[in-house]
Formats: sequence, C-alpha cells, structure tokens
Amino acid sequence: MTSNSDQRRDPMTAPRYTEIPTFMRAPLATEFDDVDIAMVGVPFDGGTTNRPGARHGPREIRNMSSLMRAIHHVTRVNPYELCKVVDAGDVPFHRVFEIEAVMDDIRDYYARLHAKNVVPLSAGGDHSITYPIFGAIATDQPLGMVHIDAHTDTWDEFLGCKFTHGAPFRRAVEDGLLDPKRTIQIGIRGAQNTNEGWDFSIESGMRVLFMEEFAEIGVDKVIAEARRIVGDGPTYISFDVDGLDPVYAPGTGTPEVGGMTTIDAQKLLRGLRGLDLRGGDIVEVAPPFDPSGNTALVGATMMYEVLCLLAESIDQRR
Repeated sequence: MTSNSDQRRDPMTAPRYTEIPTFMRAPLATEFDDVDIAMVGVPFDGGTTNRPGARHGPREIRNMSSLMRAIHHVTRVNPYELCKVVDAGDVPFHRVFEIEAVMDDIRDYYARLHAKNVVPLSAGGDHSITYPIFGAIATDQPLGMVHIDAHTDTWDEFLGCKFTHGAPFRRAVEDGLLDPKRTIQIGIRGAQNTNEGWDFSIESGMRVLFMEEFAEIGVDKVIAEARRIVGDGPTYISFDVDGLDPVYAPGTGTPEVGGMTTIDAQKLLRGLRGLDLRGGDIVEVAPPFDPSGNTALVGATMMYEVLCLLAESIDQRR
C-alpha cells in the first residue's frame, strides 16, 4: 500500500511557500524532448548603461511566480493543459565580463531549445538579451514584434559598445532577424540626449507608438494597431517593465514617469490572443531597487500572461 507521503506531489497544488521556486512551479528540466514551452532565466545585466541589478531578476521572478495559479481568470486558459511547460534553468555564462561572449552563450543555449522546437519564454536580465535570442530562433525568416517599453532600444552604440540594452533591436534589424515593418513599439517616452533611437525606429519602418498617443487613443485601439502591424506572421513579444509607470514597477534600471498601468498592460497582452507567437521575454526587473518585491511580482504576472498567449498559439498551430 502506498502512503500519501510516497505519492508524487503536484507542485501547482502544494502550498506556495514550499518546494524549489521554479518559474510558475513548473518542473525543472535539463532535457527538452516533447517540451513545448521552456521558461528560461537570463541573469545578465552587463549591457546596462546606468543602474545594474537586473541580473537578480530571474531569481526574484521565480520566487514571486509561486503566487501564480493555473487557470486564467479572464480567458480561462490553462497553459499547462494545452502544452508541456518547464523551467529550463538559467543560461550558463563562461565569460560573464565579456559582453560579446555572453551574447554567444545566450544564442547557443536558445539554439539548443530551438532545435527541439521548444518555444522560449525568458526572464531577464537587461534588454540586451533579446538580440541573441533572436539570433537563435529567427532562423527561417525575420520575426515581427510587439515591444512594450519606455525606450526604442535602437541606438547604435554606447561608449564604444554595440551590444548594450539600448541597441538590441537595431542589431536585430541589421542582421535580418527582426522585420521592422512588422514591429510596433508601445509606450515610448522620456527625454533623450539624441534623436538617434527614435529616428532609426521610424526610418526603418517600425510603428513607434509614444505614450502620449497610447493615453489619447486608449488600449483597445492600441491592440488593433498592434494586430494590424504584426499581421499573421511569426511574432515575438518583448516586455520591458519600464514600459510601466514606476509607480507599478520601481525596481528597474531606467524608470520613466508617465507609463502605462498594470491593468492596461494586462489588457494589451490579452488583446494579442490568436497571433502566431514564437517566443517572449520579460526584462529589466531589477530587484535591488524595489525591496518590496512588487516589481518582481509584476514581472511574474506579465510572464504568466505571455505564457497563456504562447500556449494558445502553439495549440492553434497543431
């Protein structure tokens, strides 16, 4: 006779303060056969131009993600019923103080997942990590993108480095990994010392939706515009928490006053249901700047929203 203590426990129904804190309490995996979605931590912030701290993001997002449950209260989607979802651990770095070597490590790790047809959902880390992720998964054609952020991240270089968190999408366009005409950048705001990033985004064909326009037209019209821009091609969601007002996410490296609310961000993400989604990330959660843990909770919550979108998209492609 098997006792209750011998039976396999389901971490999703266990008390949320127990067990090893994986992303969403999903099983930790080192092999990826038959896996649909891998949640990955990328604890790197060597690309930040001012305040570091996002290297601690994955660990705190994992911790706060224990508060997530299975079934979405609006869509009633249960991503764990639709797909096999795992925590794939953190990208290992071999020369963490060499930013180009880090880019190679990230690209190689995600290439391993892509070779198994695994869709990645990542927790950063700073925004520089998205460029090598694209390098691994945009192998057949350029991706479109819904990009939520205060900044365009299309500058060229900073102090001689072309791989900072302010440059990933310029690099991705240059390498043919990102289709600028199928890219929308939402929530852009904040004074800059140069027009370079705004100009590159607009001149390359990206739809730049500044926060003032977001506030004027409302989230429903923003959703419609995002869907129009990305169309029915393969699309990636990149969510920088500084796209939110720092009232909601103070723990980030480059906060900008005047951002969107968490409920608007959730509504925006839910409006992307049905797109052909090939991955997503939540970046720039810097826990040292928010001892309350709220920014990490916001990051975990947005990660769960994207998880539901990815699971539905994978299920629709079958």
